[in-house]
Amino acid sequence: MRILLISHELPPVGGGGANATANLAREMARGGDAVTVLTGRFRGQPAREERDGYAVVRVPVLRRRMDRSSPPEMATFALSAGLRALVGLERPDVAVAFFGFPAGPVAAVLRALRGVPYVVSLRGGDVPGHQPAQLATAHRLLRPALVRLWRSAAAVVAPSHGLAALARRSAPELDVHVVPNGVSCEVFAPPAVSTDEGTALRLLYAGRLGAEKGLGILPSVLARLDGLPWILDIVGDGPERARLRTAFDAAGFDGRVRFRGWLGREAMPDAYRATDVFLFPSSGEGMPNTVLEAMASGLPVVAVRATGTDEVVVDGETGFLCDAGDAMGLARCVDVLAADRGLRLCMGQAARQRAARDFSWRRGAETYAELCRAAVREALPHMA
Repeated sequence: MRILLISHELPPVGGGGANATANLAREMARGGDAVTVLTGRFRGQPAREERDGYAVVRVPVLRRRMDRSSPPEMATFALSAGLRALVGLERPDVAVAFFGFPAGPVAAVLRALRGVPYVVSLRGGDVPGHQPAQLATAHRLLRPALVRLWRSAAAVVAPSHGLAALARRSAPELDVHVVPNGVSCEVFAPPAVSTDEGTALRLLYAGRLGAEKGLGILPSVLARLDGLPWILDIVGDGPERARLRTAFDAAGFDGRVRFRGWLGREAMPDAYRATDVFLFPSSGEGMPNTVLEAMASGLPVVAVRATGTDEVVVDGETGFLCDAGDAMGLARCVDVLAADRGLRLCMGQAARQRAARDFSWRRGAETYAELCRAAVREALPHMA
């Protein structure tokens, strides 16, 4: 089966959706399918390459930053990729659009003009109601088109039940398949030898520095850790970086908060292994890849109880969940873990076991492949 995965970004460009695209492409190719990823070309990247058993085709786009893309920039991908899909690629048997926008319109054009059925993979920001403070205007404009795309798809997939429910608010009749994100427990693993006691508690956040990630609460959380030695590493970049730096500097943490920028994928396993507790105050996710990576690395997670995250972290077993805005509660959870190394290790072990048992890219790829095969079978009578 020839499968075309359409995504405006692919690692090292982009975030969680790009990561999911790359991992699913690799596993689908290992399953024997001929997989091509159609994506955007960023700053000198090759127009074509082979990677992990699948082909990558990059099209020209307007994009200024590696970590994020604006809606107008995404629109340039939809135009460029749509043209390439029509005249520059062998006809695929089926397409998978990662994000209803900007990949969805490309898949819709393929269906209309070349008879290619498509599957939509919802990722979070492409679902109306997700991140309302940041995306309300875009969602208001795009909602009718997104719903039409979903209804014309052979299948719609979401990485969490919470995101599926959010999509059904816009299209109540929609049948959404839930296929969780995965994680590689071979790549992300605890250190061979645990660190000695007595050092400062090492905290880590990894992800985009956007308002939706809830990082603005962390100065208040850390200020409540009276007498506790700690260091916080913040890995990632985004529009809130300068504001966060100012807030942490104003709190007077004397260099204990370190902004490390984006780290390459190859550096992330070591970043997790050098950590005691993973912090994740995000107010809503499709399904957070970095939380899964932290769990696979044997870390307890202290997070906000939010869509997507609450389907990964088991409160009191693999970490702690607190209500959004509860700085005291988050600080209390960090205090509990700081005071009890045995509890940290126990929760970290439970987190790794859960990651290995319940979150597999291979199983996810098998489900996507089954949905693709069903889409092809359903399309055949209409093409006869």
